[in-house]
Amino acid sequence: MTGDSDWHVYMLRCADQSLYTGVTKDLQARLTQHNRGKASRYTRARLPVEIVYAEPAADHGTALRRELQIKKLARAEKEQLIVTAK
Repeated sequence: MTGDSDWHVYMLRCADQSLYTGVTKDLQARLTQHNRGKASRYTRARLPVEIVYAEPAADHGTALRRELQIKKLARAEKEQLIVTAK
């Protein structure tokens, strides 16, 4: 059963060490899509990618708002978020 509470915000580390942020309902399926070059033009050119951070979101809107918050963070703040989540 998949409800709105299944949403996640995630960050990927690309092969070039850049970070990509997105939202999904299925982390593993989305990672597979990224690594097959089927999810994002950005990650397609920077394969392989790995999930380095994920957090649950209450619903799709909340996930999208959090994604924007993370995207606005400085690189050092994103790295700190990754470290504190481990």
